[in-house]
Amino acid sequence: MTGANRVKLKPGDTVGILGGGQLGRMLAMAAARLGLRCQIFSPDPESPAFDVVLNATCAEYADVEALELFANDVDVITYEFENVPASAAMVLSSRRPVLPDRKILETTQDRLAEKDFVTGLGIGTADYVDVSTAAGLRGAIARIGLPAVIKTRRFGYDGKGQAIIRDGDDPGRVWTELGTKSAILESFVPFEREISVIAARAADGTVECYDVTENEHRDHILKISRAPAAIPATLAEEARAIAGRIATALDYVGVLAVEMFVLADGGAEPKVLVNEIAPRVHNSGHWTLDGASVSQFEQHIRAIAGWPLGKPVRHGAVTMTNLIGDEIKDYEQWLAVPGATVHLYGKGAPRPGRKMGHVTEVAAVTKSAPPR
Repeated sequence: MTGANRVKLKPGDTVGILGGGQLGRMLAMAAARLGLRCQIFSPDPESPAFDVVLNATCAEYADVEALELFANDVDVITYEFENVPASAAMVLSSRRPVLPDRKILETTQDRLAEKDFVTGLGIGTADYVDVSTAAGLRGAIARIGLPAVIKTRRFGYDGKGQAIIRDGDDPGRVWTELGTKSAILESFVPFEREISVIAARAADGTVECYDVTENEHRDHILKISRAPAAIPATLAEEARAIAGRIATALDYVGVLAVEMFVLADGGAEPKVLVNEIAPRVHNSGHWTLDGASVSQFEQHIRAIAGWPLGKPVRHGAVTMTNLIGDEIKDYEQWLAVPGATVHLYGKGAPRPGRKMGHVTEVAAVTKSAPPR
């Protein structure tokens, strides 16, 4: 960002948040602690973020008049999800600063553009091929081999919009079932573990990365995150450096997550490949709410407000467990666990795959006794 365009909020100013889910809710709560107001824009009248703000706009993202009125009421605009319609972002950015910049969405909303961007930085990813037809899928399979993963180029998350193709599968049928005209085929990565790095970047170029997080997915949905990841220190430093390079190359302002695979190559030293970039606060960073000196949510608010970033210090070994679907019904059991902190999102009825809350557990660092 140029100096002339930099945002500098003061306590009492208002942050506009696009999206009313749990991420928007936690962003608003972090902003309130810093003396900032928030206004939520969401088309869902049951948005849990509405419960924690004084003002909210319930309208469709295509409602230009509602977007304009929303922009008039806030000082800066951010978002809790990356699939912000381009038309809505354009309307808003003509009236107020939108951070991270809406142009970043052009890269991160398209898996092919994202992969091209990452590899253009000299950072490794799985091999990939652009696919737009069933015939093109067959050609991509011949080039990459099987097993492989086909993904829609846009609007995929939590395992949606993708499928694994194995020997014996019918590529034509897979293509039809995917129901898209634009996809990428990625080589299957025999990863040792999945990790992510939550990074924050300020408008002045300052970057702060949290400790590397190790993630465990079930049914393509994040179930458990642990920090720090059980990887060598040199590899953790490499992962953090990669996240910082990506944030800087995007000229990013705010918090982003870089998801990576750790793989061991024939017994050699493990290495990392970038899987995806999430241009927002991220589920794998929820551990920072109770396990770090500054949470990812406060860090994001600081960045878009033009305030100094915090130096994240982890309080100990942290485990974050998502409460998915009916697991929310057991929240009282978690309340009885010593050292556990329960976060319930205030959503409606649970359903399979729906994130209803999470629990963080922090194992305090044990200090060695002073020598006698």
